[in-house]
Amino acid sequence: MFVPILLYHQIDIPPVRRVPFRSMIVHPDAFRRQMNWLKRLGYQGLSLREAMPYIRGEKTGKVAAITFDDGFLNVYEKALLVLQAHGFTATNFFVANQVGGQNAWDIPFGGVQAPCMSVAQMREWAALGHEVGSHTLDHVHLPQVPWEEARKQIALSREILQDMIGEAVTSFCYPYGDENGDMRKLARDAAYDYATTTARRRARKEDDSFGLPRLTIRRNDTWLHFLRKCLTR
Repeated sequence: MFVPILLYHQIDIPPVRRVPFRSMIVHPDAFRRQMNWLKRLGYQGLSLREAMPYIRGEKTGKVAAITFDDGFLNVYEKALLVLQAHGFTATNFFVANQVGGQNAWDIPFGGVQAPCMSVAQMREWAALGHEVGSHTLDHVHLPQVPWEEARKQIALSREILQDMIGEAVTSFCYPYGDENGDMRKLARDAAYDYATTTARRRARKEDDSFGLPRLTIRRNDTWLHFLRKCLTR
C-alpha cells in the first residue's frame, strides 16, 4: 500500500515579488481546493500519527497524511478551519525555540519574516486532535553540527514541546530533509516513533520509519500537479 505524505510550509498569500522560499507559500484558496480534491476522491486526511498504521500495512484504506513544517501562525489562521471542515487531522512540526517567535532560520537568506504559533495556539492545535511533532530546537542542518549539538537539537526539542503541550511528542522531522544514518539513530535514541525526510515519493511499509518520504506541495502546483503527487508512485 502506498500512502502520500503531503508536505506544506506556509498557507498564506504569496509575495508578489520574487523572494527566497516564495515557492513554499501556498495560497489559502489553493489549499482549500486541494483538501476538497482529497475529500472528493475519497481520501481521509490524517496526521502522521494516525496514518502510520496504514503506512505499516496494519490497516487498509484510502488515506493521505498531511504535514506542515515549522509551526507557522498562518497555518493556524488559514488552514486549521479548512482541516476541521473536512474532518481531517494533520501533523505540524514545531521549531521548539521559535514557538511564539518567527522563521529566524529563513531571514538571513532573504526570506520574508513570518510569525510562528504561540504556546496557546499550539495547545489548541493539539486539543483539536492534530499532532505536534518536533523540528529541532533551532532548525539546523543536523549533519553539519557537532554530534552532541545534533543530539541536543533532537532530544531536547522533544522534551520542551512535551512540557508545553502536556502530552507525548512521537514524531520528528529533519530540517531541510538533511539527515543520515547517524541522525536517524539519534532520533530513535530520543524515543521518537518515526521521522520524516524530503525524499519525493509515496510512503510504503518497507520504508524505514525514521526515513519516511514526503511530497512537497508548492505555490505554483496546479490541481493536476497536486493529483499526480497524490496518486502516482
